[in-house]
Amino acid sequence: MTHDFMAPRGVAAPLPLRHLSAVQRRVMTVNQLREHGVPAAVVAERGRPGGPWQQVLPGVYLLHAGRPSGAERVQAALLYAAPPGTDHGAHPAALVTGAAALALHGFASMPPLAALERIDILVSRSLQRPRSTAFAQLLSTGALPRPRDITGLPVAPVARALADVVGSLSDADDVRALLLEAVRDGHGEASTVVRELTAAQLLDRPQVRGAIEGLLAESRAVAEGLLYRMVREYGLPEPLWNVGLRRLGGPYLATVDAYWPDQAVAVELIARGPQGDEDTPWPQDARRREHLEELGITVIQLTARRLRESLERRAAAVRAALLASADREPPAYVTILPR
Repeated sequence: MTHDFMAPRGVAAPLPLRHLSAVQRRVMTVNQLREHGVPAAVVAERGRPGGPWQQVLPGVYLLHAGRPSGAERVQAALLYAAPPGTDHGAHPAALVTGAAALALHGFASMPPLAALERIDILVSRSLQRPRSTAFAQLLSTGALPRPRDITGLPVAPVARALADVVGSLSDADDVRALLLEAVRDGHGEASTVVRELTAAQLLDRPQVRGAIEGLLAESRAVAEGLLYRMVREYGLPEPLWNVGLRRLGGPYLATVDAYWPDQAVAVELIARGPQGDEDTPWPQDARRREHLEELGITVIQLTARRLRESLERRAAAVRAALLASADREPPAYVTILPR
């Protein structure tokens, strides 16, 4: 149990502890305790071996006896890496990454936080930071990614956390299983993961390179499964699946995942754009869509993420395109080829 402390006469009143979250009240730095009116002598007395508090990392105290919980270990590592007041603009100065971040994101293959031997913390290279110690492993980076708030903790995005874990793995099966879990369970998009692995210069490693092919195939299979489900669950007419389109007497145009020839409507599964933006596709995807639409073919490009977010909304967009075909000019004649 923690208490609010009374300030000595003539000293500014301390900040109350009760406004903090439960974890913050149980894990605090020496400076935080001082700000809340706890004298250094009290910290030293309570933090002695066998006392009611314990020092879990340099300058960071657990304000109860017994083993720290997983959340307390993460909070302690964050406070050690970047104590309150560390300047890094509007975002936190340190993020949870690696296995701890994946556990917080809900990866079934990750052990509970309390069972992890180390907690990886991502810290900006521009900040003065302490050295890794005990269970707090500090990793420097040129620029911190935008954090995700999970149970009040600043957590690195899935793709970055994956890259930080994969970089420490040597077994190809372990790498493959982790990447497939990310895509199969909807934690991340294959294109985003590959982009992060590329940025981390991990694609040259044999165990990573071999896993990428399986990752992309799994991502494709997940997206196709969602597309089939969308058509059947929302009563859309059955399309021609996985066909190629060629201009009569001309060049090959494109391969599409679903095509309604009577309405000249196509659905194409694509990866998220170069900046991870759903609304800005890769240039080659945009050019292909423009070319087909110049021929009078309506093209709806979907990512696996958009399908996951709302099958009903995507089905409504396809249905609207099918109905609108009656008001359009007839399309150019194309030959339909099996993939």
